[in-house]
Amino acid sequence: MQTAPTRDNAALPAASGSNVRLAFVLVTSLFFLWGLSYGLLDVLNKHFQESLHVSRARSGLLQMAYFGAYFLMALPAAWLMQRRGYKFGILFGLLLFATGALLFIPATALLDFNVFLFALFVIACGAACLETAANPYVTVLGDPVNGARRLNFAQSFNGLASFIGPLIGGALFFKGSSGQAAQAGFSGVQGTYVVIAAVVVALGVLIARTPMPDVRETDASGSTGHDGSLWSNRHFTGAVIAQFFYVAAQVGVNAYFINYVTEQVGVSSQAGAFLLSMPMLCFVAGRFAGTAVMGKFGPVRLLTWYALVNIALALVVVAGAGWLSVAALVAISFFMSIMFPTIFALGVEGLGAQTKRGASFIVMAVVGGAIAPPIMGWIADHSGTHIAYLVPVACFVVVAWYGRLAASRA
Repeated sequence: MQTAPTRDNAALPAASGSNVRLAFVLVTSLFFLWGLSYGLLDVLNKHFQESLHVSRARSGLLQMAYFGAYFLMALPAAWLMQRRGYKFGILFGLLLFATGALLFIPATALLDFNVFLFALFVIACGAACLETAANPYVTVLGDPVNGARRLNFAQSFNGLASFIGPLIGGALFFKGSSGQAAQAGFSGVQGTYVVIAAVVVALGVLIARTPMPDVRETDASGSTGHDGSLWSNRHFTGAVIAQFFYVAAQVGVNAYFINYVTEQVGVSSQAGAFLLSMPMLCFVAGRFAGTAVMGKFGPVRLLTWYALVNIALALVVVAGAGWLSVAALVAISFFMSIMFPTIFALGVEGLGAQTKRGASFIVMAVVGGAIAPPIMGWIADHSGTHIAYLVPVACFVVVAWYGRLAASRA
């Protein structure tokens, strides 16, 4: 039987007042930060299709670069935090994030798709560090029993930023179809990321100057933390698998949302970008609602129910029934809302001294978001965007399976 994490120092109990609350507020702001970068990503996907004339399959490389960075960076980030602590991992992630955002300056000067890919890769390396640090840090900043609810609350601000991102992108990235208008759109892209870099630097300075609890996990069972014991935990292993497929579904659903609505109901790309804010708003609402009802129904039951509902909704999207299918596509985000933090919290529960390493593997699993968009783009180029949504259907089946697996432990 797994034991809950304990803390091997007195930092948290001694600081369980203003410092803990301030640390929670600052770490929660990080969720908003990488949520904004993700919210802009799907708008960039459609923007580059039109302005740089790339295919839907090639535009999917944006998601591949972004989420591939998570796969490559998660373990090094965990290694750094194991030696230097959560705060160091957060500051290092912010440094990479700001650097990647500033790389949009030469990228917009060159108008080279590959340079944009590299800039997004660097941003995502920073985001991977932030997620590897912030997700487990939130779960241990307080009573472990409420870790899943606390993480869902913090992730709600990630959803809020994802809602704001498409509004910013729709207003600033689409200026028309002429060459001069396309250049104006790139000016909006550059200005947006320069502002993001400035905010990141300011937040980094604030965090560096703020005392934060140095939470260290130990395993009350005396586990040495070898990988063998980690991978023999089927609930952790299941969480890694489920997270891979969940993120594949989430990224795939949103990556071609604008393509889907322009094809199904004939709106412009800019209108499609604004419409993309609607599923993001549902995502935010779902996070707050899920946090509220999770105490009554439990995270495992809610995860399973939501996955089953999304299987049905995604099949309606595949049917390509105009506005009805668009409404189903929007609704999917409401029921996706609690999946990432719930799978994450269930996966790291009881890992003790292996929490940081286990968290890094679950963060690495978001590489699913790098795999699904190119596959969906290829299907969309050959069979239509609506058929490509069979990929999320299969992914939600795996999430439902993990919900059943997790129920056996409850």
